[in-house]
Amino acid sequence: MYFNSNDTNTFDAIVIGSGVSGGWAAKELCEKGLKTLVLERGRPVRHMADYPTMNTDPWDLPMRGALTAEEREKFHVQNRSGFIDEFNKQFFINDLQNPYREDKRFDWIRGDQTGGKSLTWGRQCYRWSDLDFEANAKEGVGVDWPIRYKDIAPWYDYVEKFVGVSGEKLGLAHLPDGQFQKPMELNCVEAVAKEKIESTFPGRVFTIGRVANLTEQLNGRGPCQFRNRCNRGCPYSAYFSSVSVTLPAAEKTGNLTVRNHSIAHSIIYDPESGKASGVRIVDTETKEMQEFYAKVVFVCASAMASTVVLLNSTSERFPNGLGNDSGELGHNLMDHHYFVGAIGSFPGMEDKYYKGRRPNGIYIPRFYNVDKGSKNDAFLRGFGYQGGASRSGWDGGINGGGIGADFKNKLFEPGGWSLALNGFGECLPDHDNRLYLHESEKDPYGIPMVVFDAEFKSNEIAMRDFMKNDASAMLEAAGCKDIYTFDYLGAPGKCIHEMGTARMGHDPKTSVLNKNNQVHSVPNVYVTDGACMTSSSCVNPSITYMALTARAVDHAVKELNRQNL
Repeated sequence: MYFNSNDTNTFDAIVIGSGVSGGWAAKELCEKGLKTLVLERGRPVRHMADYPTMNTDPWDLPMRGALTAEEREKFHVQNRSGFIDEFNKQFFINDLQNPYREDKRFDWIRGDQTGGKSLTWGRQCYRWSDLDFEANAKEGVGVDWPIRYKDIAPWYDYVEKFVGVSGEKLGLAHLPDGQFQKPMELNCVEAVAKEKIESTFPGRVFTIGRVANLTEQLNGRGPCQFRNRCNRGCPYSAYFSSVSVTLPAAEKTGNLTVRNHSIAHSIIYDPESGKASGVRIVDTETKEMQEFYAKVVFVCASAMASTVVLLNSTSERFPNGLGNDSGELGHNLMDHHYFVGAIGSFPGMEDKYYKGRRPNGIYIPRFYNVDKGSKNDAFLRGFGYQGGASRSGWDGGINGGGIGADFKNKLFEPGGWSLALNGFGECLPDHDNRLYLHESEKDPYGIPMVVFDAEFKSNEIAMRDFMKNDASAMLEAAGCKDIYTFDYLGAPGKCIHEMGTARMGHDPKTSVLNKNNQVHSVPNVYVTDGACMTSSSCVNPSITYMALTARAVDHAVKELNRQNL
């Protein structure tokens, strides 16, 4: 396929990482004519051929999908997320082989393989608005973003058309509409909840999620078959991943080389030119160090891993990490806080059901601190909700009494309806939230051990009572009964929306990257994954990474053509 090998170690461009951002960087660079090397620390994954459980049913497995005790130990960090099971474990790392340190708990969820976490992501795609890009400057928090919505809006258009995002246009200024395929449908309970919640709480909107699952064919892909087995690998290419969409597009150009089992150790800095000359890697199979050279380097290893590469790229010019003149590299770590909300039973509608297993839920966009009329003085920024309505199945009889034919027959009858709302809240940038490299301890590949020192602060904590109580109030308005609330704060990392640690900004004294995602002091190094984020908004960030990556590649190629890089 596109896993080429050759004798050269010199390319036009090097991309570190093959996930959401790395895949887009590879596609754009290759399509613009650059011979591009993608360095992936994990194993090869080929579309369809390496999706071993894509058609597996629960009864095909001895544990019905549950991990064994031995596997839970092997995935003891990944299992904190609650997203890993027997069906998708091949797309998560072995924690025993990939240790790190925690001054404070951090749930670092990783997928080291071609495609990275694009094989397992939740696929929710929401644009940012100037409410997000202007917030830091208006509130005096962190530093100002060096871009605004108008700078990235055309790139949202560009990537959405290729990714394939289904959703409903709403006309909300703070959640801009995009280039959508037809939306998936709400089920009967969700439709009732929408009507009652929106009429009870003017200004609140209840809609179907905007998701990177096709509802119409696109470039030979899809549409979605409503199997809800996305995180096992989709044989229909109906959801977006690097393996099924961007890397094949890059491969078609003949300009792509992917090198697996290649951990980026550091970026090579040339003091004479003031630029990077390439990337130093550790081959995970031989443990040997090798070097590869290029005119431009895109760092897309995922927010935390990209920052580790930069911190480990030390030289006489950069003793504290490449481009770290500001001292901000590794700081301002953010993740969304969630697992707070409410669940309730919905009486009636037992004569109605739904078809298939829709791989998407509902969304309620942010409604606090959007304008003067929605101001909430208890906290800055805001939160949104994801969730949905469903009926219980045979598992409803697990704790029930019964025996014989009547009991068995009852298990075939769907149970009652329930409706759940789970809040996703913004996390403010804070210099004290950081990762750093251990002074002496090394990982199995000789790279300094990563140490996390981050926590949710008072503003995030203050939101959570509102996230919980508002969810309960909306469920009550929707007609739910037996409502109970939940609040499981956990730790940063669990939401898997890691951001910050190499932020964009106007001033090299307070930021790492400029408005084009270039390292201020090393202009041929671009960082376009979550590390670049200056604030976190409250929406899923991946579509923003894609737009920023496509925009940055456009800038890089123009600068190369002008011989500025």
